Amino acid sequence: MEKAIAVLRLYNVSKKITLKHVGWAIIALKLAIACYFVYLLVVGFSSNAFEFGERFLWFILAGFVAQLIDGALGMAYGVSCTSLLLWLGIPPKFASASVHTSEIFTTGVSGLSHIRFDNIDKKLFFRIVITGSIGAVIGAYFISDIFDGEIVKPFISFYLLLLGVYLLYKAFKKQKQKPKKIKNTPLLAFVGGLLDAIGGGGWGPIVTSNLLSRGNSPRHTIGTVNTAEFFVTYFATAVFIFVLGVQHLEIVLGLILGGVVAAPLGAYIASRINQRLLLIMVGVLVVLTSGWGIYAALWL
Repeated sequence: MEKAIAVLRLYNVSKKITLKHVGWAIIALKLAIACYFVYLLVVGFSSNAFEFGERFLWFILAGFVAQLIDGALGMAYGVSCTSLLLWLGIPPKFASASVHTSEIFTTGVSGLSHIRFDNIDKKLFFRIVITGSIGAVIGAYFISDIFDGEIVKPFISFYLLLLGVYLLYKAFKKQKQKPKKIKNTPLLAFVGGLLDAIGGGGWGPIVTSNLLSRGNSPRHTIGTVNTAEFFVTYFATAVFIFVLGVQHLEIVLGLILGGVVAAPLGAYIASRINQRLLLIMVGVLVVLTSGWGIYAALWL
């Protein structure tokens, strides 16, 4: 009975909150973290801790490409960005920390862009943002202070590989199916946030792919999950900063600059692209990234 009353109260509160309120919340939280980064910049410049050379331009390019993929397909920023940083010779732990920190800014701009292009399902948003954030906080604490997320990555990748194949099956299937009722969505978001923080990525592939596999609109699913991702990333990063601090700030700044430029373009593509084609692209992306994750975990 008490649980039902709590759910009802939460539902009533969510009805009073508009997407405009969500947008202002994103802006306020971004300003708060921006002030902290300005402080770090001032301290960094005074101690000559930055190296803004040719590699900095590569960091910008990495952020642009990764956010363009994430904004259009609703996933794979972490996977894409981390892969590019590793290719540039950045150590894995610094790559992962930098990606999570930069996502605060890129997902914020992406979320505001999706709100602007009306890509949001408000009801779905409130069903995933709270539990997703809770899962991310718990996962960030585990990975930063208890165990290594590399252990669970192969299992997550195998699951996503099967899910990607299923999405392709649905995309190429001729007959249209009615959307299925979404069940246990808050739990799905909790697991997505938890594994995203532990494994260095996975919020988009896990949450977006599952929702799309149930017949949801690709456009509104991607927009909603991307907007909720800002809050999931924000609170996870707060834990990372508190426990680990911020290192290699030049990487973070490069990723932010490239991602902020690409975010509106990705949101625009998501609002205009054919939904069946979008589903195919998501399926292919999940198969490729998860297949690479399995290969890297077993043979590299």
